[in-house]
Amino acid sequence: MLLGLALLGFTSVYREGFEIVIFLQNLRQLYGSSVVLEGVAIGLLFTTAAGVLTFALHQRLPYKRLLIITGVMLLFVLVVSVGEQVNEMQLAGWIGTSEITWLQIPGWMGTWFSLFNNWETFIGQALALLLVVGSYFAAQYVRVWRPRKRGLAAASIAHAPPERPTEPAAPAGAPALGTLA
Repeated sequence: MLLGLALLGFTSVYREGFEIVIFLQNLRQLYGSSVVLEGVAIGLLFTTAAGVLTFALHQRLPYKRLLIITGVMLLFVLVVSVGEQVNEMQLAGWIGTSEITWLQIPGWMGTWFSLFNNWETFIGQALALLLVVGSYFAAQYVRVWRPRKRGLAAASIAHAPPERPTEPAAPAGAPALGTLA
């Protein structure tokens, strides 16, 4: 299992590094080495600053609030990505386009937020949003609301690790667990 986790970690880091190298090579061909080196230096500076601040302030950071903010931002990215993918499939001719005649969306909304004036994009984005928000409420129902409805205690954060179950006593004459007979 440990080897599998190590292999997964290696491949994910390797993939990201490989992707970055390809991206930077393309930028180097378009804009030259000095511009790419400047961008890499600025990126490393900001990454180092974020790391130093995180390690220096880790006792006072509101992790729950940060996770909620990150989740909301990821939800926004999901909605934009789904809109972009639906638009790409429409441009490729894989799905149709049904324009919403009564709605006027400026062109910059499509560029920045992937909001396009057609039903397919809105339906795809609404389904993605519904899936994520619905899964949150389904988890809340299973974890909190259903136990309360049944008169049980809702799930809560553990303050100590779970206790290890005790092994049942072996019958007389049987070898103890972990020993060879």
